[in-house]
Amino acid sequence: MRAMHSPTGSDDLLAIGRFARLTGLSVGALRHYDELDLLRPAVVDPTTGYRSYRLAQLATARTIARLRDLEVPLESIRAYLATDDPADRRRVLTEHRDRLAARTTRLQRVLHLLGQLVDLPPALSPVMETDLMTTTTALDPMGDVAGATHRELAIALFNHVWSLLEVPDRSPTQIDEMLHAAHASRFHWSRAEGSQLVNLGRGEWQCARVYAVLGRGEPALWHARRCLDYAQMTDGGQEDWDLAAAYEALARAHAVAGDRTAATDWKAKATAALDGIADPDDREVIEGDLATLPV
Repeated sequence: MRAMHSPTGSDDLLAIGRFARLTGLSVGALRHYDELDLLRPAVVDPTTGYRSYRLAQLATARTIARLRDLEVPLESIRAYLATDDPADRRRVLTEHRDRLAARTTRLQRVLHLLGQLVDLPPALSPVMETDLMTTTTALDPMGDVAGATHRELAIALFNHVWSLLEVPDRSPTQIDEMLHAAHASRFHWSRAEGSQLVNLGRGEWQCARVYAVLGRGEPALWHARRCLDYAQMTDGGQEDWDLAAAYEALARAHAVAGDRTAATDWKAKATAALDGIADPDDREVIEGDLATLPV
């Protein structure tokens, strides 16, 4: 229960306005946190209702302000403040980071699809908009597996992997499904019509991303390196952003593997390669990926 004594005469107490200025929290936020029992004032004047806080509460309030700046939910902040165990606090922050990563992946995919819709020629828009808004493709599994069919399967699986990457709290079953779908997509890309090097490189890129998201450094590095191998070859089908994407994949894989120096070096290469991307929308996609790197 909150104290109900007058703050008069205590040098240790700060009025709510001064406390707000010292912590970076608004007066309204402090009142809200009081109502939620997240940060109670030390003293509430029984006559005026004025709230006062102790100097010792500054550290807690500043921690709350910092975590709110990082968009940590209030219930997660409550769990963070409720423990002094560093492992428990890391778990709270790791769960929030994973939720943000899933949300970022979803938003990147939304931006990419919107960019495709914006760039469609008007005459093709009615038909192709339907295709772009569909995450799976109707396929005849009993038909001849021609190059076009392999391509359809590769695209459908690729999109399915992205939908699973957007799930914040994946179950073990979903993780298995995501891994197998990524490899299946890569397999079908290897037999799909179109530029073989582009198909293979982008399939390897997604495999690298999946393993990086799962925190598995060694396979992430393997697939990122294979992605770069294909990006450095040429058969006339590569886009001007394929090489930058391969560099980004290597930066992410090295970061997950714990090699911060290598991750920083590859990130610098990817950043420099942005200058070679003519389309600003394509450049923005790579920039968005680089912004999520933990280096």
